[in-house]
Amino acid sequence: MSPGDDEPGLRSRWRDLVERRLPEAAPRRPDWPVDRDHCFARILLDNACGGPWRAFVAAPAWANTPADDLSRAVDLGEAVLAGKADLALLNRRSLGFRGKLRTKPVPACLHEGDLTLRRWSPADDDAFAALNADAEVMRFFPAPRSRGDSLAEARAHDRRFAADGFGPWVLDCADEGVVGFVGGLRLMRPMPFSGAERPGHVVEVVWRLARSAWGRGLATRAARLALADLFGRCGVAAAVAFTAAGNAPSRRMMERLGMAPAGEFAHPALPPDDRLAPHVLYRVSAADFSAGSMSP
Repeated sequence: MSPGDDEPGLRSRWRDLVERRLPEAAPRRPDWPVDRDHCFARILLDNACGGPWRAFVAAPAWANTPADDLSRAVDLGEAVLAGKADLALLNRRSLGFRGKLRTKPVPACLHEGDLTLRRWSPADDDAFAALNADAEVMRFFPAPRSRGDSLAEARAHDRRFAADGFGPWVLDCADEGVVGFVGGLRLMRPMPFSGAERPGHVVEVVWRLARSAWGRGLATRAARLALADLFGRCGVAAAVAFTAAGNAPSRRMMERLGMAPAGEFAHPALPPDDRLAPHVLYRVSAADFSAGSMSP
């Protein structure tokens, strides 16, 4: 929730936003794909929940949506009104979540040698929960994650393929099984660096590997495979990566991928005095990646 937002106030803001303010603004915005209150609610809630909202929330949404999800939906709606979020993009993602958008088929997997990047399955749950429960793996996150949080994260990662045509892939290594994930995702919350002020307009490349896979070059190989798919099949023009300033291994990997330092920022999800708040940002364009600028 936004600072100072009590739940009754938040729910009143939501109803005023989707029932009055957005419909009243629609006649002045011919570029908007919808103009009715229930359509605005669908788009904002689907994007805030990371899937069709009715799969997560009982109707009526204004009364039953968890406060954190509703706060994200309100923030997205305010960004749309302010011209800082693309309602057409948000609508396409909503329709993708619901299987109502005709898109190019997403490959079931990508291969490179003994590595396979593939879509998610419930059979991956135990390995992924163990990965997220490892304090050493999660040392640059605020805390290890519970099994419930891990399963919610896995489902959200897979739903991104329906919404965007790409997402974080499960990483399988021959004779070892699941060793983590690697892939791209749209940043759907505003971030304090250039281009990321508009939700959905920046693609981040992400990875998380089990300790058994560290130090063998697997993450770099898998990330190169994922980036080639993002820049090729998906037509993404550039990608970013960021991490806590003290995360030297991830920074070295970004450099091996040919990513260039692009600034520093304080992560908005963390208190300013948190040890992990200072972050570093790296970028790589499709042109640079195609030019073979990655380090060996």
